[in-house]
Amino acid sequence: MPVMPGAEPYHHEGGPVAVLLCHGFTGTPQSLRPWGEYLAAEGLTVALPRLPGHGTTWREMARTRWEDWYAELDRAFEELHARSADVFVMGLSLGGCMALRLAEQRGEQVRGVVAVNPSLYPDHPLLKVAPLLKWVIPSVPGVANDIKKPGAEELAYDRTPVRAAATLPKLWARTVAGLGQVKQPVLVFHSPQDHVVGPNSVRLLRERMTGGNLDVRELTDSYHVATLDNEAPVIFAQSLEFIRTNASVPLQSRGGREREA
Repeated sequence: MPVMPGAEPYHHEGGPVAVLLCHGFTGTPQSLRPWGEYLAAEGLTVALPRLPGHGTTWREMARTRWEDWYAELDRAFEELHARSADVFVMGLSLGGCMALRLAEQRGEQVRGVVAVNPSLYPDHPLLKVAPLLKWVIPSVPGVANDIKKPGAEELAYDRTPVRAAATLPKLWARTVAGLGQVKQPVLVFHSPQDHVVGPNSVRLLRERMTGGNLDVRELTDSYHVATLDNEAPVIFAQSLEFIRTNASVPLQSRGGREREA
Protein backbone atom coordinates (compact mmCIF):
# COMPACT_ATOMS: atom_id res chain seq x y z
CA MET A 1 0.00 0.00 0.00
CA PRO A 2 1.57 3.35 -1.05
CA VAL A 3 2.36 5.78 1.76
CA MET A 4 1.27 9.41 1.51
CA PRO A 5 4.19 11.71 0.65
CA GLY A 6 5.36 13.19 3.94
CA ALA A 7 3.90 10.38 6.07
CA GLU A 8 7.09 8.32 6.12
CA PRO A 9 8.65 7.22 9.42
CA TYR A 10 11.77 9.00 10.60
CA HIS A 11 14.94 7.84 12.34
CA HIS A 12 18.10 9.62 13.42
CA GLU A 13 21.13 7.91 14.89
CA GLY A 14 22.54 10.16 17.56
CA GLY A 15 23.92 9.65 21.04
CA PRO A 16 23.16 7.12 23.80
CA VAL A 17 20.01 8.95 24.93
CA ALA A 18 17.05 8.07 22.71
CA VAL A 19 13.55 9.42 22.16
CA LEU A 20 10.64 7.40 20.79
CA LEU A 21 7.91 9.62 19.31
CA CYS A 22 4.36 8.46 18.56
CA HIS A 23 1.83 10.28 16.39
CA GLY A 24 -1.91 10.40 16.92
CA PHE A 25 -5.03 8.54 15.75
CA THR A 26 -5.56 8.86 11.95
CA GLY A 27 -2.44 11.06 11.84
CA THR A 28 1.07 10.43 10.54
CA PRO A 29 4.70 11.02 11.56
CA GLN A 30 4.43 14.40 9.81
CA SER A 31 2.73 15.89 12.88
CA LEU A 32 5.82 15.15 15.00
CA ARG A 33 8.56 15.40 12.38
CA PRO A 34 9.64 18.96 13.39
CA TRP A 35 9.85 17.83 17.03
CA GLY A 36 11.92 14.81 16.07
CA GLU A 37 14.27 16.87 13.92
CA TYR A 38 14.72 19.39 16.73
CA LEU A 39 15.73 16.67 19.20
CA ALA A 40 17.96 15.03 16.60
CA ALA A 41 19.78 18.32 16.06
CA GLU A 42 20.58 18.29 19.79
CA GLY A 43 22.42 14.98 19.46
CA LEU A 44 19.67 12.60 20.51
CA THR A 45 18.77 9.32 18.83
CA VAL A 46 15.21 9.67 17.55
CA ALA A 47 12.70 7.10 16.29
CA LEU A 48 9.32 8.15 14.87
CA PRO A 49 7.48 5.11 13.45
CA ARG A 50 4.38 5.13 11.27
CA LEU A 51 1.62 3.22 13.05
CA PRO A 52 -0.08 0.39 11.09
CA GLY A 53 -2.97 1.57 8.93
CA HIS A 54 -1.88 5.20 9.11
CA GLY A 55 -0.55 7.32 6.29
CA THR A 56 -2.15 5.24 3.52
CA THR A 57 -5.98 5.10 3.38
CA TRP A 58 -8.63 5.13 6.06
CA ARG A 59 -9.99 1.89 4.61
CA GLU A 60 -6.71 0.15 5.35
CA MET A 61 -6.77 1.61 8.84
CA ALA A 62 -10.23 0.09 9.34
CA ARG A 63 -8.53 -3.30 9.31
CA THR A 64 -6.31 -2.40 12.28
CA ARG A 65 -6.90 -1.94 16.00
CA TRP A 66 -5.15 -0.46 19.00
CA GLU A 67 -3.20 -3.65 19.67
CA ASP A 68 -1.59 -3.32 16.21
CA TRP A 69 -0.55 0.29 16.85
CA TYR A 70 0.78 -0.47 20.31
CA ALA A 71 2.73 -3.50 19.05
CA GLU A 72 4.55 -1.28 16.53
CA LEU A 73 5.42 1.24 19.24
CA ASP A 74 6.64 -1.53 21.54
CA ARG A 75 8.76 -3.01 18.74
CA ALA A 76 10.40 0.36 18.09
CA PHE A 77 10.99 0.78 21.82
CA GLU A 78 12.67 -2.61 22.07
CA GLU A 79 15.08 -1.66 19.29
CA LEU A 80 16.01 1.59 21.01
CA HIS A 81 16.28 0.04 24.46
CA ALA A 82 18.70 -2.62 23.21
CA ARG A 83 21.30 -0.01 22.25
CA SER A 84 20.56 3.12 24.31
CA ALA A 85 21.46 4.22 27.81
CA ASP A 86 18.05 5.89 28.27
CA VAL A 87 14.83 5.88 26.29
CA PHE A 88 12.24 8.64 26.68
CA VAL A 89 8.79 8.14 25.12
CA MET A 90 6.76 11.08 23.81
CA GLY A 91 3.52 11.35 21.92
CA LEU A 92 0.59 13.41 20.69
CA SER A 93 -3.04 12.54 21.49
CA LEU A 94 -3.38 8.76 21.02
CA GLY A 95 0.42 8.71 20.93
CA GLY A 96 0.49 10.29 24.38
CA CYS A 97 -1.88 7.63 25.67
CA MET A 98 0.27 4.85 24.25
CA ALA A 99 3.42 6.47 25.66
CA LEU A 100 1.84 6.26 29.11
CA ARG A 101 0.78 2.66 28.46
CA LEU A 102 4.34 1.82 27.48
CA ALA A 103 5.59 3.35 30.75
CA GLU A 104 3.10 1.17 32.64
CA GLN A 105 4.20 -1.97 30.83
CA ARG A 106 7.93 -1.34 30.59
CA GLY A 107 8.49 0.22 34.00
CA GLU A 108 11.98 1.56 34.63
CA GLN A 109 13.03 0.82 31.05
CA VAL A 110 11.16 4.02 30.14
CA ARG A 111 13.16 6.92 31.55
CA GLY A 112 10.38 9.49 31.23
CA VAL A 113 7.24 10.45 29.30
CA VAL A 114 6.16 13.63 27.53
CA ALA A 115 2.54 13.70 26.33
CA VAL A 116 0.93 16.47 24.28
CA ASN A 117 -2.85 16.61 24.69
CA PRO A 118 -3.03 12.90 25.52
CA SER A 119 -6.31 11.11 24.78
CA LEU A 120 -7.61 8.99 27.68
CA TYR A 121 -11.37 9.49 27.61
CA PRO A 122 -14.23 9.12 25.04
CA ASP A 123 -15.04 12.82 24.73
CA HIS A 124 -16.96 12.52 21.47
CA PRO A 125 -20.44 10.98 21.86
CA LEU A 126 -19.90 8.81 18.77
CA LEU A 127 -16.96 7.06 20.46
CA LYS A 128 -19.26 5.74 23.15
CA VAL A 129 -21.42 3.99 20.58
CA ALA A 130 -18.65 3.12 18.10
CA PRO A 131 -18.76 -0.62 18.93
CA LEU A 132 -22.36 -0.64 17.66
CA LEU A 133 -21.95 2.06 15.02
CA LYS A 134 -19.22 0.09 13.22
CA TRP A 135 -21.90 -2.33 11.99
CA VAL A 136 -23.88 0.53 10.45
CA ILE A 137 -21.46 2.98 8.81
CA PRO A 138 -17.80 2.50 7.85
CA SER A 139 -16.54 6.01 8.57
CA VAL A 140 -17.37 9.43 10.00
CA PRO A 141 -15.79 12.86 9.38
CA GLY A 142 -12.17 13.13 10.48
CA VAL A 143 -10.70 15.01 13.44
CA ALA A 144 -7.53 16.31 11.80
CA ASN A 145 -6.18 19.85 11.53
CA ASP A 146 -7.27 21.26 14.87
CA ILE A 147 -4.51 23.89 14.64
CA LYS A 148 -4.72 27.58 15.53
CA LYS A 149 -1.63 28.71 13.61
CA PRO A 150 -2.57 30.11 10.16
CA GLY A 151 -1.22 28.04 7.28
CA ALA A 152 -0.21 25.02 9.36
CA GLU A 153 -1.66 21.71 8.21
CA GLU A 154 -1.68 18.19 9.61
CA LEU A 155 -1.25 15.29 7.20
CA ALA A 156 -4.03 12.96 8.30
CA TYR A 157 -7.20 11.24 7.10
CA ASP A 158 -10.30 13.30 6.39
CA ARG A 159 -12.40 10.30 7.45
CA THR A 160 -12.29 8.31 10.68
CA PRO A 161 -12.74 4.53 10.29
CA VAL A 162 -15.35 3.52 12.84
CA ARG A 163 -14.05 -0.05 13.25
CA ALA A 164 -10.64 1.27 14.31
CA ALA A 165 -12.17 3.92 16.58
CA ALA A 166 -14.30 1.24 18.26
CA THR A 167 -11.13 -0.31 19.71
CA LEU A 168 -10.03 2.86 21.51
CA PRO A 169 -12.19 2.50 24.67
CA LYS A 170 -10.33 -0.67 25.69
CA LEU A 171 -6.97 1.07 25.32
CA TRP A 172 -8.16 4.06 27.33
CA ALA A 173 -9.60 1.86 30.09
CA ARG A 174 -6.43 -0.19 30.47
CA THR A 175 -4.20 2.88 30.42
CA VAL A 176 -6.25 4.79 32.97
CA ALA A 177 -6.41 1.72 35.24
CA GLY A 178 -2.61 1.52 35.22
CA LEU A 179 -1.74 5.18 35.72
CA GLY A 180 -0.92 4.59 39.38
CA GLN A 181 1.89 2.28 38.27
CA VAL A 182 3.69 5.07 36.42
CA LYS A 183 6.57 6.17 38.64
CA GLN A 184 8.67 7.84 35.96
CA PRO A 185 8.61 11.63 35.54
CA VAL A 186 5.76 12.67 33.24
CA LEU A 187 5.46 16.03 31.52
CA VAL A 188 2.09 16.84 29.95
CA PHE A 189 1.32 19.75 27.66
CA HIS A 190 -2.38 20.64 27.72
CA SER A 191 -4.29 22.97 25.41
CA PRO A 192 -7.43 24.32 27.12
CA GLN A 193 -8.70 25.22 23.61
CA ASP A 194 -8.65 21.66 22.28
CA HIS A 195 -11.50 20.70 19.97
CA VAL A 196 -10.59 16.99 19.82
CA VAL A 197 -9.63 15.95 23.37
CA GLY A 198 -11.60 17.45 26.25
CA PRO A 199 -10.50 18.23 29.82
CA ASN A 200 -11.39 14.80 31.21
CA SER A 201 -8.09 13.27 30.11
CA VAL A 202 -5.98 15.70 32.14
CA ARG A 203 -8.44 15.38 35.03
CA LEU A 204 -7.91 11.62 35.07
CA LEU A 205 -4.14 12.06 35.02
CA ARG A 206 -4.28 14.38 38.02
CA GLU A 207 -6.64 12.07 39.90
CA ARG A 208 -4.66 8.88 39.26
CA MET A 209 -1.07 10.15 39.35
CA THR A 210 -0.60 11.46 42.87
CA GLY A 211 3.05 10.57 43.45
CA GLY A 212 4.46 13.96 42.60
CA ASN A 213 5.85 12.83 39.24
CA LEU A 214 3.27 14.62 37.05
CA ASP A 215 3.92 18.10 35.64
CA VAL A 216 1.07 19.64 33.58
CA ARG A 217 1.80 22.79 31.58
CA GLU A 218 -0.84 24.76 29.71
CA LEU A 219 -0.58 25.86 26.10
CA THR A 220 -2.74 28.98 25.84
CA ASP A 221 -2.13 29.71 22.15
CA SER A 222 -2.50 26.26 20.57
CA TYR A 223 -5.24 23.80 19.72
CA HIS A 224 -5.04 19.99 19.66
CA VAL A 225 -2.18 19.44 17.23
CA ALA A 226 0.10 21.62 19.34
CA THR A 227 3.27 20.13 17.85
CA LEU A 228 2.48 22.03 14.62
CA ASP A 229 0.91 25.06 16.30
CA ASN A 230 2.04 28.39 17.73
CA GLU A 231 3.65 26.93 20.83
CA ALA A 232 5.51 24.08 19.15
CA PRO A 233 8.87 25.74 19.97
CA VAL A 234 7.87 25.74 23.66
CA ILE A 235 7.13 22.01 23.54
CA PHE A 236 10.40 21.27 21.77
CA ALA A 237 12.59 23.32 24.12
CA GLN A 238 10.90 22.20 27.34
CA SER A 239 10.94 18.53 26.32
CA LEU A 240 14.69 18.83 25.69
CA GLU A 241 15.16 20.36 29.13
CA PHE A 242 13.05 17.52 30.58
CA ILE A 243 15.43 15.02 28.99
CA ARG A 244 18.50 16.86 30.25
CA THR A 245 17.07 16.91 33.77
CA ASN A 246 16.10 13.24 33.88
CA ALA A 247 18.68 11.44 31.72
CA SER A 248 21.16 9.17 33.51
CA VAL A 249 24.01 10.26 31.23
CA PRO A 250 24.94 13.68 29.79
CA LEU A 251 23.63 14.44 26.33
CA GLN A 252 26.18 14.21 23.53
CA SER A 253 27.12 17.15 21.37
CA ARG A 254 25.06 17.78 18.27
CA GLY A 255 25.38 15.50 15.28
CA GLY A 256 24.58 12.01 14.13
CA ARG A 257 23.26 10.24 11.09
CA GLU A 258 19.78 10.69 9.72
CA ARG A 259 17.76 8.23 7.69
CA GLU A 260 14.19 7.39 6.79
CA ALA A 261 13.09 4.46 8.95
